[in-house]
Amino acid sequence: MPELPEVEIARRNLERWFKGHRIVRAEADATRVFRGAELARFTRLTGRVETLERKGKYLLLTLEGGHGLMAHLGMTGKFVRREEGEPVSHSRARFHLEDGHVVHFSDPRLFGRLEPVAAKALWDLPAVKALGRDPLTEGLTGPQLEEAVGDSKQDLKVALMDQGRVAGLGNIHAAEALFRAGLHPARKPGTLTPDDWKHLARAIHAAFDFAFKEQEGEDITYLEEPGSANRFRVYGRAKGPCSKCGTPVESFTQGGRTTHFCPKCQPLSMVPSRVSRKGPAAGKGTAPAVASTKPRSRRR
Repeated sequence: MPELPEVEIARRNLERWFKGHRIVRAEADATRVFRGAELARFTRLTGRVETLERKGKYLLLTLEGGHGLMAHLGMTGKFVRREEGEPVSHSRARFHLEDGHVVHFSDPRLFGRLEPVAAKALWDLPAVKALGRDPLTEGLTGPQLEEAVGDSKQDLKVALMDQGRVAGLGNIHAAEALFRAGLHPARKPGTLTPDDWKHLARAIHAAFDFAFKEQEGEDITYLEEPGSANRFRVYGRAKGPCSKCGTPVESFTQGGRTTHFCPKCQPLSMVPSRVSRKGPAAGKGTAPAVASTKPRSRRR
Protein backbone atom coordinates (compact mmCIF):
# COMPACT_ATOMS: atom_id res chain seq x y z
CA MET A 1 0.00 0.00 0.00
CA PRO A 2 1.42 3.42 -0.91
CA GLU A 3 2.53 5.38 2.16
CA LEU A 4 4.02 8.83 2.60
CA PRO A 5 7.22 8.24 0.56
CA GLU A 6 5.37 6.64 -2.34
CA VAL A 7 2.75 9.41 -2.39
CA GLU A 8 5.45 12.08 -2.22
CA ILE A 9 7.20 10.42 -5.18
CA ALA A 10 3.88 10.60 -7.05
CA ARG A 11 3.58 14.29 -6.15
CA ARG A 12 7.07 15.05 -7.44
CA ASN A 13 6.39 13.15 -10.67
CA LEU A 14 3.10 14.95 -11.27
CA GLU A 15 4.72 18.30 -10.57
CA ARG A 16 7.39 17.56 -13.15
CA TRP A 17 4.98 16.17 -15.75
CA PHE A 18 2.51 19.06 -15.50
CA LYS A 19 5.11 21.85 -15.36
CA GLY A 20 4.82 23.98 -18.48
CA HIS A 21 2.12 21.77 -20.03
CA ARG A 22 -1.59 22.47 -20.08
CA ILE A 23 -4.18 19.76 -19.60
CA VAL A 24 -6.23 19.87 -22.81
CA ARG A 25 -8.69 17.12 -21.85
CA ALA A 26 -9.64 15.17 -18.74
CA GLU A 27 -11.65 11.97 -18.93
CA ALA A 28 -12.54 9.14 -16.54
CA ASP A 29 -14.41 5.87 -16.38
CA ALA A 30 -17.40 5.37 -14.10
CA THR A 31 -15.70 3.36 -11.37
CA ARG A 32 -15.77 3.44 -7.58
CA VAL A 33 -12.64 5.60 -7.41
CA PHE A 34 -15.17 8.45 -7.76
CA ARG A 35 -17.43 7.14 -4.98
CA GLY A 36 -19.36 10.03 -3.52
CA ALA A 37 -18.02 12.49 -6.12
CA GLU A 38 -19.44 13.97 -9.29
CA LEU A 39 -17.76 12.21 -12.22
CA ALA A 40 -18.72 14.96 -14.71
CA ARG A 41 -16.81 17.47 -12.60
CA PHE A 42 -13.56 15.65 -13.36
CA THR A 43 -13.85 16.60 -17.04
CA ARG A 44 -13.56 20.27 -16.06
CA LEU A 45 -10.02 19.75 -14.75
CA THR A 46 -8.26 21.37 -17.69
CA GLY A 47 -5.72 24.14 -18.09
CA ARG A 48 -2.62 24.63 -15.96
CA VAL A 49 -1.98 22.99 -12.63
CA GLU A 50 -1.23 25.82 -10.21
CA THR A 51 -0.29 23.97 -7.03
CA LEU A 52 0.37 20.33 -6.18
CA GLU A 53 0.56 19.62 -2.45
CA ARG A 54 0.48 16.59 -0.19
CA LYS A 55 -0.73 15.92 3.34
CA GLY A 56 0.00 12.42 4.61
CA LYS A 57 -1.22 10.04 1.91
CA TYR A 58 -3.44 12.63 0.21
CA LEU A 59 -2.56 14.61 -2.92
CA LEU A 60 -4.17 18.03 -3.38
CA LEU A 61 -4.13 19.67 -6.83
CA THR A 62 -5.41 23.12 -7.74
CA LEU A 63 -5.94 24.21 -11.33
CA GLU A 64 -6.73 27.50 -12.97
CA GLY A 65 -10.38 28.42 -12.90
CA GLY A 66 -10.70 27.52 -9.22
CA HIS A 67 -10.89 23.77 -9.78
CA GLY A 68 -9.31 21.24 -7.43
CA LEU A 69 -8.72 17.52 -7.06
CA MET A 70 -8.10 15.36 -4.02
CA ALA A 71 -6.40 12.05 -4.81
CA HIS A 72 -5.70 9.07 -2.57
CA LEU A 73 -3.82 6.10 -4.04
CA GLY A 74 -5.53 3.48 -1.89
CA MET A 75 -3.74 0.12 -1.98
CA THR A 76 -2.67 -0.17 -5.62
CA GLY A 77 -3.26 3.22 -7.25
CA LYS A 78 -0.52 5.12 -9.06
CA PHE A 79 -0.07 7.87 -11.63
CA VAL A 80 1.85 6.93 -14.78
CA ARG A 81 2.76 8.97 -17.86
CA ARG A 82 2.63 7.46 -21.34
CA GLU A 83 2.55 8.60 -24.94
CA GLU A 84 -0.87 9.26 -26.48
CA GLY A 85 -2.35 5.95 -27.64
CA GLU A 86 -0.08 3.77 -25.49
CA PRO A 87 -2.25 1.38 -23.46
CA VAL A 88 -2.16 1.38 -19.65
CA SER A 89 -3.70 -1.48 -17.70
CA HIS A 90 -6.39 -0.58 -15.18
CA SER A 91 -6.45 3.08 -16.24
CA ARG A 92 -9.39 4.69 -14.44
CA ALA A 93 -8.86 8.38 -15.28
CA ARG A 94 -6.67 10.31 -17.72
CA PHE A 95 -5.21 13.78 -18.18
CA HIS A 96 -4.28 14.53 -21.80
CA LEU A 97 -1.45 17.08 -22.03
CA GLU A 98 -0.67 19.47 -24.83
CA ASP A 99 2.76 17.86 -25.35
CA GLY A 100 1.21 14.56 -26.47
CA HIS A 101 1.55 12.70 -23.18
CA VAL A 102 -1.26 11.25 -21.11
CA VAL A 103 -1.13 10.99 -17.31
CA HIS A 104 -3.15 7.97 -16.20
CA PHE A 105 -4.52 7.08 -12.79
CA SER A 106 -4.12 3.31 -12.75
CA ASP A 107 -5.69 1.31 -9.94
CA PRO A 108 -6.20 -2.47 -10.28
CA ARG A 109 -8.09 -2.97 -7.02
CA LEU A 110 -10.10 0.26 -7.10
CA PHE A 111 -9.41 1.24 -3.49
CA GLY A 112 -8.00 4.60 -4.60
CA ARG A 113 -10.08 7.75 -4.63
CA LEU A 114 -10.40 10.81 -6.84
CA GLU A 115 -12.60 13.67 -5.67
CA PRO A 116 -12.90 16.81 -7.79
CA VAL A 117 -13.93 19.81 -5.68
CA ALA A 118 -13.51 23.56 -5.67
CA ALA A 119 -9.86 24.44 -5.08
CA LYS A 120 -10.74 26.54 -2.04
CA ALA A 121 -12.44 23.53 -0.42
CA LEU A 122 -9.53 21.08 -0.63
CA TRP A 123 -8.03 21.72 2.80
CA ASP A 124 -11.49 21.70 4.38
CA LEU A 125 -12.34 18.17 3.26
CA PRO A 126 -13.07 16.09 6.39
CA ALA A 127 -10.51 13.42 5.49
CA VAL A 128 -7.79 16.05 5.13
CA LYS A 129 -8.75 18.09 8.21
CA ALA A 130 -8.63 14.95 10.35
CA LEU A 131 -4.96 14.26 9.55
CA GLY A 132 -2.24 14.62 12.14
CA ARG A 133 1.28 15.96 11.75
CA ASP A 134 3.04 15.32 8.44
CA PRO A 135 6.68 14.36 9.19
CA LEU A 136 7.99 15.64 5.86
CA THR A 137 6.20 18.94 5.39
CA GLU A 138 5.75 19.91 9.04
CA GLY A 139 8.80 18.24 10.57
CA LEU A 140 8.91 15.65 13.32
CA THR A 141 11.17 15.71 16.39
CA GLY A 142 11.18 13.45 19.40
CA PRO A 143 9.09 15.80 21.56
CA GLN A 144 6.65 16.39 18.69
CA LEU A 145 6.26 12.65 18.16
CA GLU A 146 5.70 12.10 21.87
CA GLU A 147 3.06 14.83 21.90
CA ALA A 148 1.28 13.20 18.96
CA VAL A 149 1.44 9.58 20.08
CA GLY A 150 2.48 9.45 23.73
CA ASP A 151 -1.02 9.42 25.27
CA SER A 152 -2.26 6.48 23.17
CA LYS A 153 -3.18 3.27 24.98
CA GLN A 154 -2.69 1.23 21.82
CA ASP A 155 0.42 -0.72 20.91
CA LEU A 156 3.16 1.57 19.64
CA LYS A 157 3.03 0.47 16.00
CA VAL A 158 -0.76 0.71 15.88
CA ALA A 159 -0.61 4.21 17.36
CA LEU A 160 2.01 5.28 14.82
CA MET A 161 -0.31 4.20 12.02
CA ASP A 162 -3.18 6.33 13.34
CA GLN A 163 -3.44 8.99 10.62
CA GLY A 164 -4.97 11.43 13.07
CA ARG A 165 -1.71 11.34 15.05
CA VAL A 166 0.99 11.02 12.40
CA ALA A 167 -0.06 11.47 8.77
CA GLY A 168 1.53 9.16 6.24
CA LEU A 169 2.95 6.28 8.27
CA GLY A 170 1.61 2.88 7.25
CA ASN A 171 2.34 -0.75 7.93
CA ILE A 172 5.63 -0.91 6.04
CA HIS A 173 7.37 2.24 7.18
CA ALA A 174 6.13 1.99 10.78
CA ALA A 175 7.72 -1.47 10.97
CA GLU A 176 10.90 -0.21 9.34
CA ALA A 177 11.17 2.77 11.70
CA LEU A 178 10.64 0.64 14.80
CA PHE A 179 13.29 -1.80 13.61
CA ARG A 180 15.78 1.03 13.07
CA ALA A 181 14.99 2.41 16.51
CA GLY A 182 15.23 -0.99 18.22
CA LEU A 183 11.73 -0.72 19.66
CA HIS A 184 9.27 -3.60 19.89
CA PRO A 185 6.02 -2.92 17.98
CA ALA A 186 3.92 -3.98 21.00
CA ARG A 187 5.49 -1.51 23.43
CA LYS A 188 3.01 0.92 24.90
CA PRO A 189 3.74 4.58 24.05
CA GLY A 190 3.63 5.47 27.74
CA THR A 191 6.71 3.31 28.41
CA LEU A 192 9.01 5.22 26.03
CA THR A 193 11.65 7.56 27.40
CA PRO A 194 12.52 10.94 25.86
CA ASP A 195 15.55 9.29 24.24
CA ASP A 196 13.30 6.57 22.79
CA TRP A 197 11.08 9.22 21.19
CA LYS A 198 14.12 11.03 19.80
CA HIS A 199 15.54 7.85 18.30
CA LEU A 200 12.16 6.86 16.87
CA ALA A 201 11.62 10.25 15.21
CA ARG A 202 15.06 9.97 13.62
CA ALA A 203 14.28 6.42 12.53
CA ILE A 204 11.06 7.54 10.82
CA HIS A 205 13.00 10.11 8.80
CA ALA A 206 15.70 7.52 8.00
CA ALA A 207 13.08 5.02 6.81
CA PHE A 208 11.56 7.67 4.54
CA ASP A 209 14.97 8.70 3.18
CA PHE A 210 15.74 5.06 2.38
CA ALA A 211 12.41 4.68 0.56
CA PHE A 212 13.07 7.79 -1.53
CA LYS A 213 16.51 6.54 -2.49
CA GLU A 214 15.33 3.07 -3.42
CA GLN A 215 12.01 3.87 -5.11
CA GLU A 216 12.08 7.35 -6.64
CA GLY A 217 11.53 7.36 -10.39
CA GLU A 218 8.86 7.75 -13.05
CA ASP A 219 7.55 4.18 -12.78
CA ILE A 220 7.38 3.17 -9.13
CA THR A 221 6.77 -0.51 -8.38
CA TYR A 222 5.00 -1.46 -5.17
CA LEU A 223 6.28 -4.34 -3.08
CA GLU A 224 3.11 -6.40 -3.56
CA GLU A 225 3.38 -6.29 -7.37
CA PRO A 226 4.55 -9.46 -9.15
CA GLY A 227 8.31 -9.53 -9.70
CA SER A 228 9.07 -6.66 -7.33
CA ALA A 229 12.09 -6.91 -5.03
CA ASN A 230 11.82 -6.47 -1.27
CA ARG A 231 14.41 -3.82 -0.37
CA PHE A 232 13.14 -3.29 3.16
CA ARG A 233 15.11 -4.32 6.24
CA VAL A 234 12.45 -6.16 8.24
CA TYR A 235 9.04 -5.82 6.58
CA GLY A 236 7.98 -8.96 4.71
CA ARG A 237 10.99 -10.96 5.93
CA ALA A 238 9.29 -13.36 8.36
CA LYS A 239 11.44 -16.45 9.08
CA GLY A 240 14.37 -14.92 7.20
CA PRO A 241 17.53 -13.73 8.95
CA CYS A 242 17.60 -10.29 10.54
CA SER A 243 19.74 -7.93 8.49
CA LYS A 244 21.51 -6.81 11.68
CA CYS A 245 22.00 -9.91 13.82
CA GLY A 246 20.88 -12.93 11.81
CA THR A 247 18.09 -13.92 14.21
CA PRO A 248 14.98 -15.18 12.37
CA VAL A 249 12.48 -12.37 11.84
CA GLU A 250 9.10 -13.00 13.43
CA SER A 251 5.61 -11.77 12.56
CA PHE A 252 2.26 -11.51 14.24
CA THR A 253 -1.10 -9.86 13.61
CA GLN A 254 -1.43 -6.42 15.14
CA GLY A 255 -4.36 -4.10 14.56
CA GLY A 256 -5.50 -6.32 11.71
CA ARG A 257 -2.15 -6.02 9.91
CA THR A 258 0.91 -8.26 9.80
CA THR A 259 3.78 -6.87 11.86
CA HIS A 260 7.40 -7.91 11.31
CA PHE A 261 10.15 -7.50 13.90
CA CYS A 262 13.42 -8.97 15.16
CA PRO A 263 13.02 -10.45 18.66
CA LYS A 264 16.69 -9.83 19.45
CA CYS A 265 17.11 -6.30 18.07
CA GLN A 266 13.64 -5.23 19.27
CA PRO A 267 13.22 -7.02 22.61
CA LEU A 268 10.02 -6.74 24.58
CA SER A 269 11.79 -6.84 27.93
CA MET A 270 10.72 -5.54 31.30
CA VAL A 271 10.12 -1.83 30.81
CA PRO A 272 8.87 0.89 33.15
CA SER A 273 5.10 0.77 33.49
CA ARG A 274 4.98 4.56 33.29
CA VAL A 275 7.66 6.94 32.12
CA SER A 276 7.89 10.70 32.48
CA ARG A 277 10.61 13.16 31.64
CA LYS A 278 11.68 12.86 35.29
CA GLY A 279 11.98 9.08 35.07
CA PRO A 280 9.78 6.16 36.22
CA ALA A 281 6.99 7.01 38.64
CA ALA A 282 7.95 6.41 42.23
CA GLY A 283 6.72 3.14 43.64
CA LYS A 284 5.47 1.83 40.31
CA GLY A 285 8.38 -0.52 39.65
CA THR A 286 8.49 -2.30 36.32
CA ALA A 287 6.03 -4.38 34.38
CA PRO A 288 5.91 -6.10 31.01
CA ALA A 289 4.58 -3.86 28.25
CA VAL A 290 2.16 -6.59 27.18
CA ALA A 291 1.06 -9.87 28.64
CA SER A 292 2.77 -12.10 26.09
CA THR A 293 5.38 -11.84 23.37
CA LYS A 294 4.27 -14.98 21.59
CA PRO A 295 3.46 -14.33 17.91
CA ARG A 296 -0.22 -14.90 17.32
CA SER A 297 -0.87 -15.28 13.62
CA ARG A 298 1.15 -15.47 10.43
CA ARG A 299 -1.64 -14.01 8.30
CA ARG A 300 -0.51 -11.20 6.00
